[in-house]
This record gives sequence, C-alpha cells and structure tokens, in this order.
Amino acid sequence: MTTATTFTRNDIEIATRAADAFTRLYYTTYDSPTRVDDLPKFYRSSSTLTWNGNPCQGTEGVKKLIQDMPSTKHEVQSYDCHPIPGSQPPSLLVTVSGNVTHGRGPAGNPVSTPIKSVDGQPRVFFQSFMLVPDPTAPVVKAGEVAKYYVDADAMRFVG
Repeated sequence: MTTATTFTRNDIEIATRAADAFTRLYYTTYDSPTRVDDLPKFYRSSSTLTWNGNPCQGTEGVKKLIQDMPSTKHEVQSYDCHPIPGSQPPSLLVTVSGNVTHGRGPAGNPVSTPIKSVDGQPRVFFQSFMLVPDPTAPVVKAGEVAKYYVDADAMRFVG
C-alpha cells in the first residue's frame, strides 16, 4: 500500500517558480537563433518528444527536429504546474498553451501565398512536459528551485 505525499504551500510555490523559470527559458531558447545547439540541452538521451504526432528520441532527435523547422515566435498564454509525488524534489508536470508563428509571419510570406494558408500564421498549441530533477546538478538548499530536465514532451497544434 502506498501512502500519499502531502505537499505544503511552500512545496507548491517552489514548484510553480520552477515551472515559471523553465517556461520562460525554454521558449526564449526555442525562439533564439542558437536554438539548434541550445534547445537539446533541456533534454537527455533518454528523453522522448512527440511533436504534433511525430516521435523523437533524445537530444539528437530534438536537434534534428529543430534544424528542419523554420524560425519560431512563441506567445505563451498560460501554463500550469503539478508536482508529482515520489521524489524530493518532485518531478513536475508542466502544461503550456499559447500561439506559435513559424517563419517570418504573414507579412513575410510571398505574394503568391494563398490567403487561407497557415504558413506564417499564428497557430494555437498545447504542450505538456514531464520535468525530472537532474541527478547530476548540485543539491539545492531548502526553498531553492531544483534543476530539472525534460524527460517527456508532447506538443500538439490545436487550432
């Protein structure tokens, strides 16, 4: 029989700070000119990513996916964080929704682009991350945010 873990208000606050820091850093990195080299650093070789139904494995899979994609601009509308009992610090389920534009946006499309084309148009996305404490990171003190990596990631266009 397993016992339930009770999180304190402080635990939830720390988890929320971790999710906030992760979300800001992740999408800033994703939208940067150095994303091909920097975004895979959020993952490990055992990490899994499903990008709009297409599976990728590990840092090399993420790198290949990103290098074959046009530039992006993400606008995060909301995120939520749920600590997962079982470890201290706990793993975190982070869900994010927002808009993403690939390429230079509608103004960057050639004149011949059909009016209803999604190329360069903002698209609504939903992304879920399972963040796991990084066992190679230095131990954190009470009240500090742990260092996490992406163990699993699922992104889907919803609009």
